[in-house]
Amino acid sequence: MLRTRVMIIDDSIMFREFLSRALAKDASLEVVGAFADPLQAMEQITALNPNVLAVDMEMPRMRGDEFLRIVLPKHPHLNAVVISALSKNVFDAMQAGAIDFVSKPGSSPGYEKEHFIEEIIEKIKIAATASLKRPAVGGYTRPQTAPIQPSVGRLNMGMVQSKNLIAIGASTGGTEAIIQVIKDFPATTPAVVIVQHMPPVFTRLYAERLDKFIAMKVREAKQGDRVERGTILIAPGGDQQMRLRSDAQGYFISLSTEAKVNGHCPSVDILFESVAQVAGPHALGVILTGMGADGARCLRQMRDKGAHTIGQDEESCIVYGMPKVAYDLGGVAEQLPLAAIGAAVLRRFSH
Repeated sequence: MLRTRVMIIDDSIMFREFLSRALAKDASLEVVGAFADPLQAMEQITALNPNVLAVDMEMPRMRGDEFLRIVLPKHPHLNAVVISALSKNVFDAMQAGAIDFVSKPGSSPGYEKEHFIEEIIEKIKIAATASLKRPAVGGYTRPQTAPIQPSVGRLNMGMVQSKNLIAIGASTGGTEAIIQVIKDFPATTPAVVIVQHMPPVFTRLYAERLDKFIAMKVREAKQGDRVERGTILIAPGGDQQMRLRSDAQGYFISLSTEAKVNGHCPSVDILFESVAQVAGPHALGVILTGMGADGARCLRQMRDKGAHTIGQDEESCIVYGMPKVAYDLGGVAEQLPLAAIGAAVLRRFSH
């Protein structure tokens, strides 16, 4: 059996030893090197030939995202999982090309060493087989105007009903995929609700990051939040499932503490199921890159209720899991490359 070769880069010797011992217990993994200094690790990558890097985000001489921006373009076969305390900088590492990130033990209540080891092993194995198209290096800026591609046309807001809604679900690779979908949405776009599998607190940090350069208003959803045009609400990570509800005033968010569904809380299926029931043909569903099947079954429910549905295609996915299952179940009406999805969404509301 070919084992996945892992290189660890973390400035704490205790953490490097702890992680090395934990990974060594999995027969499918082999730790080929553990380094405190990113510059030293950089010199050894060619000789040690790892498949996956497990990289600390905050290190004295070089941050994890800076390290990845140098290393990943030179080694196309190499993927990375970032290890982070509670820091918004982790999303810089995702932009730099990391497959996913893991919270350090103790970063949130109840998230201890056992949970961390289980999660990082799973994500290293995903990273070993993931197909990553390296992003262009650079930052994001809030659009000065509301850009719409010429082929899309302008939203005729007099004809768009207030009941219109966009629901998006994603997992591995989704933090950057979501950005590619929503980055050019005008401030007048119908409301967007999102489930992205992510640890607690990071969903808030992610929403705050997006709000700085997206024309729409972006925030982490709270109980009772109104779902309004021009607003993007992201389900909070943790132990709450997010649903769409409605009353005489329109849509609002319901959060409830529940068990995981499809291994996740929040679950894309839970959100999509509620959108199918509440918004029906006024909704548009998008399922993006991710491992497993979360969201697939209930995207089909959305389509059956008259919603238009879009799935990311295999070529542009980091992990063609959730969109594949959705497609196989008949839940995807339109399968598109990631770069085309945002314009396709806008087109549905342009006439």
